[in-house]
Amino acid sequence: MEKVTTKTAIINKTRKTTVAKGYRLCRSTASKAKGLMFTNEAEVRKNALLFEFSSPRVQSLHMFFVFYPIDVLFLDEKKQVVDIKEGFRPFSVYNSSKRSKYVIELPNSAIRKSRTKQGDALEW
Repeated sequence: MEKVTTKTAIINKTRKTTVAKGYRLCRSTASKAKGLMFTNEAEVRKNALLFEFSSPRVQSLHMFFVFYPIDVLFLDEKKQVVDIKEGFRPFSVYNSSKRSKYVIELPNSAIRKSRTKQGDALEW
């Protein structure tokens, strides 16, 4: 089983803002499947989740067993924001409008606070 690695800072290079102060990188199927299920809001505030996929695809996410709203960014292989979902509510489903290689799950309001918009370039 893959060890989930904790890293520091996701930065919006376009707007020169911090999107997340820390994050956990999820590459394995198991870590992606678990995501934020059965966690509390303090977990995502401490570390955003960064999912990396082998190739860009339309992402289908669910909030089953996540009991608080979150923000989600979808990025292409160049780490540019291609879709945004703010206030993703518990027990709902969302399909990204564009193909993405990376998905970042963030605390609710993180997108607004970092002023992140579609087309912005991120780095980590």
